[in-house]
This record gives sequence, C-alpha cells and structure tokens, in this order.
Amino acid sequence: MRGFAIILYLLVVVFLIIIPTWKIFVKAGKPGWAAIIPIYSTLVLLQVIGRPWWWILMLIIPIVNIVFAIMIYDGLSHAFGKGIGTTIGLIFLSFIFLPILGYGPAKYEA
Repeated sequence: MRGFAIILYLLVVVFLIIIPTWKIFVKAGKPGWAAIIPIYSTLVLLQVIGRPWWWILMLIIPIVNIVFAIMIYDGLSHAFGKGIGTTIGLIFLSFIFLPILGYGPAKYEA
C-alpha cells in the first residue's frame, strides 16, 4: 500500500509542478526537458527571469532562501507580464498558478 501512495504522490507532482514548468520553459525559449533535472531546472529558471546563476547558492542558506524564492517567483510573474497578484499566487498556491502561466495565454516578455 505504501508503494501505491508513493507512486500517486509522484504522479501528482508531475502533473501539478513538472509539466507546467516544462511549458513555462518552452514559452521562454528554453528546453522543456530541463524541468525534470533538479538543479539544472533552477538554473534555467534563473535564466528565464534574468537573474545571475549565483542566486542558486542563496537558495541553500536558511531564511535567506525564503526571500530569494519570493524574488524568483516575482521575477517569473513579471517575466510573463503579470503583477503582484500572480506573485502572491505563486508563493502560496504554486500548484495552481504554475499551470496558469504554463497553459494560459501569458506571453514571455523578458
């Protein structure tokens, strides 16, 4: 039974996080497959929002990582022409707002 729960969890992650991230990367002109490689996907996300690679190091530091994650979500929403409402949605309900950016009519502007 525990194996089924793990598989179900992984499928939920794939459908709610990885596939929309793949679509976001494709919209931004980056390779979609980068969404399935853990650290590389973060580097590609930083490229999409126009931030330096060393920001990934800031995501390792406790407390600082929260601030930088919020700034990354803000950069992502602005890269697609969205405002503070989308940023707040990405922070608290990313499993809903990532598909909105990936599948919705938002265009990559950066």
